[in-house]
Amino acid sequence: MDVFDYKAALAKVPEEPGVYRYFDEEGNVIYVGKAKNLKNRVSSYFAKSNQHDRKTKRLVSQIRNLEFTIVHTEFDALLLENTLIKKYQPKFNILLRDDKMYPFICITNEPFPKIITIRRVDKKLGTFFGPFANQKAMYAILDMFNQLYSFRTCNLNLTEKNIQERKFKVCLEYHIGNCKGPCEGLQTEANYLKEIDQAKNILKGNMSLPKQYFEEKMLEAASKLAFEEAQEFKEKLAYLVNFQSKSTVVNPNIKDVDVFSIVSDEDSFYFNFMKVQNGFITQSQSLEVKKKLDETDEDVLTMMVWEMREQYESEAKEVISNIPLSIDLKGVENTIPQIGDKKKLLEMSLKNVLYFKKEKADRKASEESAGDAKMRILLTLKNDLQLKTIPRHIECFDNSNIQGTNPVSAMVCFKNGLPSKKDYRHFTPKTVEGPNDFATMKEVVTRRYSRLLEEEADLPDLIIIDGGKGQLSASTDALKSLGLYGKIPIVGIAKRLEEIYFPEDSIPLYIDKKSESLKLIQRLRDEAHRFGITKHRDKRSKNFIISQLESIDGIGKHTAEKLLKHFGTVSNIYKATLSDLEAILGKAKALKLKEQLDIISDQ
Repeated sequence: MDVFDYKAALAKVPEEPGVYRYFDEEGNVIYVGKAKNLKNRVSSYFAKSNQHDRKTKRLVSQIRNLEFTIVHTEFDALLLENTLIKKYQPKFNILLRDDKMYPFICITNEPFPKIITIRRVDKKLGTFFGPFANQKAMYAILDMFNQLYSFRTCNLNLTEKNIQERKFKVCLEYHIGNCKGPCEGLQTEANYLKEIDQAKNILKGNMSLPKQYFEEKMLEAASKLAFEEAQEFKEKLAYLVNFQSKSTVVNPNIKDVDVFSIVSDEDSFYFNFMKVQNGFITQSQSLEVKKKLDETDEDVLTMMVWEMREQYESEAKEVISNIPLSIDLKGVENTIPQIGDKKKLLEMSLKNVLYFKKEKADRKASEESAGDAKMRILLTLKNDLQLKTIPRHIECFDNSNIQGTNPVSAMVCFKNGLPSKKDYRHFTPKTVEGPNDFATMKEVVTRRYSRLLEEEADLPDLIIIDGGKGQLSASTDALKSLGLYGKIPIVGIAKRLEEIYFPEDSIPLYIDKKSESLKLIQRLRDEAHRFGITKHRDKRSKNFIISQLESIDGIGKHTAEKLLKHFGTVSNIYKATLSDLEAILGKAKALKLKEQLDIISDQ
């Protein structure tokens, strides 16, 4: 392994602001950092007098090369650092992102735009508002839109040409008053876009314009003696005012401001962000970021402020925080208020982040307690079955068939006492004909572990076979053929008395019916049975549908499977148009099938 000649590398580093990158021996970027003085900052990692923590020492031990980029200011360094961290995602950098994909509200970019929720931002699709960490608040806004406006929900292509050619008919949404029928030209696009503009203002936190709009409409209708219409606008105005009253009001004089608070412990940073627009808190989000090196609260908060403002597209000129930012952001004032309404805002943010931190700690303690309980059960199982190691990884097999038809075998996997559903597997017997549980079990166990051996994947600590001595013996033969017998413990559980069988031992083990270890074995067995039965029913249902289709003249099994795969159900096939069928079968066969389907439908 090459040793990094840091002295030679440091000789080339200038005393300028910039961004530095550390690489490992494989050429991967493992850390990106910014500095007011590159030489001083980079030198500090290699100075023997510095007492680095364990994580920083580990970083330094892996450095094999460094690169740097000189910039004009610390602010430029912050921007470049942020960009490079997103690009390379170095393992020693904290990544200011949440694992959750929070939803956005999108106003689509099309004639008569729709208002939809979506989790992935694509600016080509439309205008996005969010993300909404509080989904309840998002759906409250959407419910309000349904009460106030008549936005369409259909996916029709409402171009002017399509509307003029009368390609569409109004649907139930029109008849129950939820839509004004733009598809038939009953509402103009200009009128529709006025309502869209109101929705945009509400999403931007500007309630005054929508309120003014409904007030003007109410007075206009009243002046024309259209009292029912005036009453309708009055009710909508009241609904909007009621919604606004439930929003968290801070102070109408505090227009646009972003509020950030940060606290930390030995392992993590905890943040709260509140976006204030026109005196209302329109967004709030709390998140946790695990510590990587010896980052300071000020540096991490500065990165977080930049990241969240970019994510929420904030243009607020003021950032309120509980500690100062480490770098001045261009065009943004950073304040730490001591009195007044801004101080109350900061206290509210701190209250949220402290509650979030406590909630995380409580959850962690609860998970650790649950983990201790699971470990106790696994230790009990180890002792009951006289295993050499704790069975953290257990796999259980079951066969499912009814009267010998549609046989399916299932394997479920538990890790650390919990289901690992991504590791569940179904098997359709390939070499066994008819109902033969023993041969089927031997085949699927062979297939499962020959595959794991080929992939050099982890083998289980325990195998459980749902069945008595016969199924267990067949499974044991499978392990012998693979050279795994004696390397992986294997037992069978018989249903009648819940007795446990060991290979080559005719006397079963009876575990106390109240034992936690027996309950775990039963849970594995029941889960394997459930998983197998579900697949068996799906397979039986599919075969029944295919046999229905095969009864139609000219349709073989291959064609039936192709139709079913495309349309999903027999009902959908009956409803399909000739052109739909032609796309799958070709013109001649589609025409013949359509004629027969029409005859059957008329009977």
